[in-house]
Amino acid sequence: MFEKLKQPAPDSILGLVKLYREDPRENKIDLGVGVYKDANGLTPVMRAVKAAEQQIWEAQDSKAYTSLAGDPAFADAMVELVLGDAVPRETVAAIATPGGTGAIRQAFELIRNINADARVFVSDPTWPNHLSILDYLGIEAVSYRYFDSETRGVDFNGMMEDLKGAKKGDVVLLHGCCHNPTGANLNSTEWDAVIKLLQDSGATPMIDIAYQGFGDGLEADAAATRKLVAAVPECLIAASCSKNFGIYRERTGMLMAVSKDMGAQALNQAALAFLNRQNFSFPPDHGARIVTTIMHDTALREDWMAELEAVRLGMLDLRTQLASELQRLSGSDRFGFLAQHRGMFSRIGTTPEKVVELREKHGVYMVGDSRMNIAGLNTQTVPILAQAIIDVGV
Repeated sequence: MFEKLKQPAPDSILGLVKLYREDPRENKIDLGVGVYKDANGLTPVMRAVKAAEQQIWEAQDSKAYTSLAGDPAFADAMVELVLGDAVPRETVAAIATPGGTGAIRQAFELIRNINADARVFVSDPTWPNHLSILDYLGIEAVSYRYFDSETRGVDFNGMMEDLKGAKKGDVVLLHGCCHNPTGANLNSTEWDAVIKLLQDSGATPMIDIAYQGFGDGLEADAAATRKLVAAVPECLIAASCSKNFGIYRERTGMLMAVSKDMGAQALNQAALAFLNRQNFSFPPDHGARIVTTIMHDTALREDWMAELEAVRLGMLDLRTQLASELQRLSGSDRFGFLAQHRGMFSRIGTTPEKVVELREKHGVYMVGDSRMNIAGLNTQTVPILAQAIIDVGV
C-alpha cells in the first residue's frame, strides 16, 4: 500500500525555515514565517494569557469533552469579539476548530457538501493554504485580481471586474483585515462596492479574519466584516485566535455561519457540529478556555487589549521606520506603501530572483513572492534590511 504514496509538494514557507536555521551568519533576518516576534526575536506569552491559565489551573476540575461544537461560552465570546452587535446572536451558528486553518477547512467542506459545483473566488495573491485546501478537496478556485505590483496597493478595478463573474451558488473569499500576504486593505468605500456586488450577484461571502487588532485596532479591524454580515443574507466567517491572543500552538479558531433566516440557525449548527464529528470529533479546549476567561474577566480583557495595542503600534512604528529609511537611501517615496499597509505582512513587489539575491547576499529571508513579516524586524535590523533592498535594486 505505502509504495503508492506520492511525495507531497514542498511547503515553501517551511522550506524557508530550514534554510534560515542552517544559515551560519549572525546578522541573518527571518521575515518568512507569519508569527509575531518582539524586539528580542521572541514570541512571548501575553500577560493576560498567563493570568488566565493560572485561573484555569486553579479552578478546572475535569478534562472531559465539552461538546462537538466546543464550549458555548467560547462561541459567545468570539461572536461578540468579531461581530459585535452587527447581527442578532441567534442568527449565528458557531463551532470551535483547531486554529483558523481548521475553520477554513471546515468551511470549505461545508461549501462542498452544500453544492458540489460551487466555485470559490480567491484573491491573487492569497494565503497559500486557501488554495492548497481547495485543491485537496477538489473545489474549483477562481482567481480575482487584488494586488497591484506597481503601486503595491489594491487593484480595485481589476478586482471588481473579476468578481462580476461570481453568481448565486459561488463563494467569494475575502480577508477581513490585514490582507495576507500583501498588507494592502480595501478602504470603506471599496468595501461598500464589494457588498453591493455581492448583494446583486447572490454569491455568498466568506471572511477569513486572522489578524483582528493588528491593523487599526480591535473595533476598526472588525468594521468591514460587521458591515458585510449585516448587509447580506448569508455569510461564513473563519476566525483565528493565534495572532491576537498569541496562542499559536493551542490551535484555537472558530467557524461561524450567519443566516438572516431566523429558522436556519438550528440546522446550520447541526451541520457544523456534524463536520467536527467527521473530522476530529471534539475540538481542543485549552486555548478556547483561555480566550473565554480573558473575554469574561474585565481586568484581564483590559490588560489583553492594552498589550495587543502595544503590539499593533510597535509594528506600525517599524513600518514607518522602514519606509523612512528606504526613502533616505533611495531618494524617492516609492516605498511609502510600507507605512500605509497594515498587519504583519507587506509584499514589496519584487521578483523571485531578487528575493533569492536578498537571501544569498544579505541573509534576508522572505517568501519567494516577496511577502515579508514586518514583525520579524526590530529597530536594529530595519536599517540592515533597507540597505539590502537598495543594494539588490528592488
